[in-house]
Amino acid sequence: MKLICNGNDLSDAVGKVFKAVSTKTTNPVLESIKLKAEGGALTLSATDQELFIEKSIAADIKIEGETLVPGRFFAEFVKKLNREQIELTLNESGKLLIRYQGNEGALACRPADDFPVMPDVADAQHFVIIKNEFKDLIGKIAFSVSLDDARPLLKGVNLEIEENTLTGVALDGYRLAKCVKPIEGTTAMMSAVVPARSITEIAKLIEDSLDPVTVYIQKRYLMVDLLHTKIYASLLDGDFMNYKHIIPHNFNTIVTLPKEQFEDALERAILLARTDKNNLVKFDIKEDVMEVSADSEIGNINEKIVVKLLGNDLAIAFNARYFTELLRFVDCENIVIKFTNPVSPCIVVPSSSVEDFMYLILPVRMA
Repeated sequence: MKLICNGNDLSDAVGKVFKAVSTKTTNPVLESIKLKAEGGALTLSATDQELFIEKSIAADIKIEGETLVPGRFFAEFVKKLNREQIELTLNESGKLLIRYQGNEGALACRPADDFPVMPDVADAQHFVIIKNEFKDLIGKIAFSVSLDDARPLLKGVNLEIEENTLTGVALDGYRLAKCVKPIEGTTAMMSAVVPARSITEIAKLIEDSLDPVTVYIQKRYLMVDLLHTKIYASLLDGDFMNYKHIIPHNFNTIVTLPKEQFEDALERAILLARTDKNNLVKFDIKEDVMEVSADSEIGNINEKIVVKLLGNDLAIAFNARYFTELLRFVDCENIVIKFTNPVSPCIVVPSSSVEDFMYLILPVRMA
């Protein structure tokens, strides 16, 4: 194998595929980056068997071939050469010679034969969605997945594809996040549960754009095709929880309030609440005012927010972290919080007529 490529292109490609290099394995193949020189392109690949990323860049291929390079070292090395024209040569002894500006480095490589091969998904069912919409959906829900290994399906994001919409859901037993986005089209109605880490990395690799992206789903994999970059995610096996029956539909107290003021009040309250293991913050709602309060051994805080109240007065408490985390991803000016009673979950939605997101949060029982 022998080729010449642009250092900036190589550094960018390595930075992308390195996200899939395994850091928790004794298998050297999964700690490697595969280089394949063919046609007019150099294709780099890496996988930890849950996430697989492949990126192609233009290259002047002198001799076609493939090899596995040590992932971490290669990534750190080429990052220092991003302004150079780089020549890569695999010699007969299995070493990759890296030539740049008259200098040369060498890496011991492995044969590429044992590197996992991803399936061809060209004939798989797929849907098309605007890139910005897909990124936004992932951002609004992925943080709500469970971290409990005993419930592996809840460590993933559930994607439900219907005729005109994509619905994403994540939950951990204490909260639920749901987001609905329009799609450009689909070949079938389907669903898939994608590990949160994988789908978060996919969102990072999708640029902010109004261009469409095609997402392929087959029995074991989801694949996103970004032209010169392909990302595969292994799907979690099993049926996702039937979440629809836990979402309340009847409410006795509905509050509309400014998102930014509410977020600021919570951030100040949580400075005290974090000293308590439950991060307990209390809401006392009456006469178009919501008091946000927190108490601890070192002091207390009480802030008042003017709200629009529809229904009954209410006193209720929550783990403040669940609110502060969701508010980071809410970009509307006002939000609506719907309550049933002090011991039932509340619902958070935008104040606009289009409810593209919904969060459910369980309260904490007050003594």
